[in-house]
Amino acid sequence: MANRENNSGRRMRQREAQRASKHLWTRIIKWFFLIVLLVVVSGIGLFAFYAKDAPNVSQDQLQSGGTSALYTNNGKFLLSLGSEKRIYVKNDKIPQQLKDAIVSVEDKRFYNDRLGIDPVRIIGSMLTNAKSNSIAAGGSTITQQLVKLTAFSTAASQRTLKRKAQEAWIAMKVQREFSKDQILEFYINKVFMNYGNYGMGTAANYYYNKSLKKLDLAQTALIAGMPNAPVAYDPYLYPEKARYRRNIVLKTMLENKKITQAQYDQAVNESIKKGLVHHRGNSESKIRQIDDPYIKEVIAEVKAKGFDPYNDNLKITVNIDQKAQNKLYQLANDGSVPFTNDKMQIGATVVDPNNGHVVAILGGRHLPSVQLGLDRAVQTGRSTGSSIKPVLDYAPAIQYLNWSTAKILDDSKYVYPGTNIQLYDWDNKYEGAMTMRYALEQSRNVPAVKTLQDVGVKKASKFARRMGINVPSNSGLSVAIGANASSLQMSGAYSAFAANGIYHKPQFVSKIETPDGLTRNYDSSGIRVMKKSTAYMITDMLKGVIKSGSGKNAKIDDLYQAGKTGTVKYSDEDLAKYPAYNSTPKDSWFVGYTRSYVMGVWTGYDNLKDGTISGVGQNSAQLMYKSMMTYLMQNKPNINWKKPSSVIRAKIVKNSNPPEVASAGQSGQWQLFVRGHAPAGITDDNSASYDEDDEETDSNTNRSNNTQNNDNDSVTTNTQNGSTSQSNSSSRTSEPTRENSHQSSTVSHQLKVLLPLQPQPNLAGKKRRLMLIVEKKMMIKVLL
Repeated sequence: MANRENNSGRRMRQREAQRASKHLWTRIIKWFFLIVLLVVVSGIGLFAFYAKDAPNVSQDQLQSGGTSALYTNNGKFLLSLGSEKRIYVKNDKIPQQLKDAIVSVEDKRFYNDRLGIDPVRIIGSMLTNAKSNSIAAGGSTITQQLVKLTAFSTAASQRTLKRKAQEAWIAMKVQREFSKDQILEFYINKVFMNYGNYGMGTAANYYYNKSLKKLDLAQTALIAGMPNAPVAYDPYLYPEKARYRRNIVLKTMLENKKITQAQYDQAVNESIKKGLVHHRGNSESKIRQIDDPYIKEVIAEVKAKGFDPYNDNLKITVNIDQKAQNKLYQLANDGSVPFTNDKMQIGATVVDPNNGHVVAILGGRHLPSVQLGLDRAVQTGRSTGSSIKPVLDYAPAIQYLNWSTAKILDDSKYVYPGTNIQLYDWDNKYEGAMTMRYALEQSRNVPAVKTLQDVGVKKASKFARRMGINVPSNSGLSVAIGANASSLQMSGAYSAFAANGIYHKPQFVSKIETPDGLTRNYDSSGIRVMKKSTAYMITDMLKGVIKSGSGKNAKIDDLYQAGKTGTVKYSDEDLAKYPAYNSTPKDSWFVGYTRSYVMGVWTGYDNLKDGTISGVGQNSAQLMYKSMMTYLMQNKPNINWKKPSSVIRAKIVKNSNPPEVASAGQSGQWQLFVRGHAPAGITDDNSASYDEDDEETDSNTNRSNNTQNNDNDSVTTNTQNGSTSQSNSSSRTSEPTRENSHQSSTVSHQLKVLLPLQPQPNLAGKKRRLMLIVEKKMMIKVLL
């Protein structure tokens, strides 16, 4: 009896457990379907929310070419990145073989779908991408690709849910409004096909000099497959990759039964070079030839920002000053600036230091009519020579060690630590004790290397990197007198000096507008990379380089400007091959600036065998700067740099150590000190006797009697040295936020009002200043 009761109870419990389990599963299924329904409804709602803002697409837009256009900052159209002529092919002229090839490789269900989107393909691509953890497969139909090329950017950053929803919505509208043949026609005529060609009809003419109907099967397959990656599948440059893509198209055509096995076998065995027409490129317009280096950098910059300038239908606003670009090209090619010979080359960049805009760029002389050719202005494989000294040596010394321009440096015999390599100056002489101002003006090498040693390469390289110059932190001390950089990078770095310590990265593009109405502005306020005192003191010394130092050939009368030369000697290996090159520079630089423009110029040769810089060519870099800056500044205000409150100016006894203020009537040199770090007793000398010509005269007294006309800032390219000792010195980096208050006499105030010391362009420099001094003395008598 007890057993029967136990069995009965057990069965009842089992039935209750089964009912509970069944009820649980019922609840789970209900919740699952409820969640799915919620997701679907939410998805539809989100899709509708995004789709309502989708741009309208007209037939004209669908039929138009896919090119991007460049505009100047004043809104003027510059040029199109596409070819000047597009061969538009109507549907009845498009061979069926081409349609079969495109549909087979791009969207095999194209003729069967009724939505304009392919849910099966979308899900498949999602699964594939999830497995590969990347975008390995696309789910777009031909209709969606057409919409994307017409109304959206192809940038990876724009692959958002919102953009995809809008793309799908427009694709469904296009599907309803146009036939399959029309959609395919639009697509065939819109795709980018490299070398500025848009549309497959244009491409057939460019690559084969034929119409689409006259292409054989293999050629048709290549044309059909190229839009996937037109540059990568370039049959001229990358024949193996082009062949690989062509054969994929042929395989899909075979699988879709659009061609026979025999046709496939014949086509895959055809040479990828068969029928290709080679181009000389002599049909390019003159404006494209002049602007080619600039356009090349624009394209690179747009790509770096995540856009495709060939497929995204962009409106790109560039920073070019076309008149300046034309002038730069003219000066290099019409004989205005002398060069050693026709093979001597140049790379130059003009930058606005106030915003970083690249105004003009020169890729070389006698540029060929080839799109996107060699741009020497951005090559980083050339040593800068001594033009690196302000950036890597002396500015960090002022910034971190608070050195004054009167800092005494030692120009004496020097051997790189850990080596037996002795460092020489251009004249193979050592001049002993000298101020930092004189060492920079006359570009002495030993003081520069010792300065970098005191600062420390690691700290100096970090400083230079903030200004766009990449000097490895483990470099040897030889980088003090030469580091690899381009004219573009050097112009950018010097722009920080010109702009009182604010650095703007040089940029070619200021704005990009996409077809869907989005606008991205790339101008910025810049970043402070050094103290105002550092920038001002470097500029003040670099004025002397042009007035009385190594850059006198760049001098422009009565213009406030600063700059630095740089020359590079040949290595021992170079001279072993070409001993006649001895005593001539391998590379010659000049980087100069005003408040409005910075210009970096490199001159030299592409190959050793082409020649050496000799004769008038040794001054080409400086003369190029002088001619171009004269042109640029003709309608710009000639504004001097204003001394910040964080700098003290005083007249110092020549080579005094520690610095000693020159007494009345005593000869001295004007020097600058970082406020708070000047020796006791040195304060601002605000006497009216200070002027820049006075400073020039003083610096001339410090020069040696050597009158040789040599360039005195050379660095040998094969110089090596061992380990570098780094300074552990630290300094205060913040600047005073206000000037010390000074009492001004009534006479001084009245003089400031009645007799402002402004440049008068109708008077020569010294004569003008002498007259002002006489007038000032007369005014004092009147006021007293």
